[in-house]
Amino acid sequence: MVSFLLRHFLPENADTKTLRSTYGYVCGGVGILLNLFLFSAKLAIGIISSSISIIADAFNNLTDAGSSLISLFGFILSGQKADSEHPFGHGRIEYIAGTLISAAIILVGFELLKSSVNKILHPGEFIFNGYVVIILLLSILVKLYMAYYNRSCGKKIQSASLYAVAADSISDSIGTAAILLSAVFMYFTNIHIDGYVGAAVSLLIIKTGITSVMDTSSPLLGGVPDPEFIKKVEDIVRSNPETVGIHDLVVHDYGPDKIFVSLHMEVDGSKEIFALHDAVDLVERQISAELGCEAVIHMDPIDVNNPILKEIYGIVLAECKKISDRANIHDLRIVPGPTHTNIIFDLILPPEDFSKKDEACVLLQNCVQRINENYFAVITAETSYCG
Repeated sequence: MVSFLLRHFLPENADTKTLRSTYGYVCGGVGILLNLFLFSAKLAIGIISSSISIIADAFNNLTDAGSSLISLFGFILSGQKADSEHPFGHGRIEYIAGTLISAAIILVGFELLKSSVNKILHPGEFIFNGYVVIILLLSILVKLYMAYYNRSCGKKIQSASLYAVAADSISDSIGTAAILLSAVFMYFTNIHIDGYVGAAVSLLIIKTGITSVMDTSSPLLGGVPDPEFIKKVEDIVRSNPETVGIHDLVVHDYGPDKIFVSLHMEVDGSKEIFALHDAVDLVERQISAELGCEAVIHMDPIDVNNPILKEIYGIVLAECKKISDRANIHDLRIVPGPTHTNIIFDLILPPEDFSKKDEACVLLQNCVQRINENYFAVITAETSYCG
């Protein structure tokens, strides 16, 4: 079905943005329809059979439909144009909507947990019939199909969200299989474990809601960007022959397809400035074209041919690594004076170690003075915004 829809809706020679949005519309739309179908079927059979675990599993599919709706909503919003009041677009509405839906998922989970506990305390009659087996087997097959097409499409457009949906579908199929086995177990043993299985599914729904809240609210709070995305940016920058180094990389997330990247690109300061500026422009355009984001690069000329500077840099960096493996320095320069020489540089500490900045600055100051007693370190401590 998904392949047929993609062939029907995907234009020939589609660009990257159109390709991603079409895959997003189709996968999200099909996911909503299939999950709503499973919700309706399981809810009906759960009520008929008086099974709280099947009803809970039905609402688990409803939460999956909500997640697909959020994903589809994001693809639609990402296509809206920015306006004078929202120059960065409207993509963050997806995160707000996702947080609200996630809160509703948690509420549903708690209500089902209460019903499951009541079923444990007051077990009722469980009606087992062929429809229970058919619906649950069908659900397993549908979820495996969803895992297949989401993984396949996710691989084609390199979508982390589609990979996540595929993994969630595998998890759901395992959960439904457990409910089916428990139903068969109750039928043959007459031991009522339905409430316990329902409680387990309810806890899974609550966990899903909490995870979803964290995932959807993180970009609003300025969460750490995707490490894979950061690596792609760094690889593009370093692939340019004029690049000596890279630092101060910051990613601003304004919603799907509304990503802004800023960074400092270190270049050989002895080269011709117009040629260096042209190289920076090329890198900006390459990042925008390959990663679908806006890039702003500050050209940072450094003295690459100064042997004294190289020696000081190596010694200070080695001392810096004693503070943290992820600590780093950049923009190191030498400014001589009549009574002393300033060794100026920026110290980068990971967020979890930034509270050690004063201790780190004293350590590096002593390191610099061990090199030469007339050296004085001027250090600007800052944290990394990419984790």
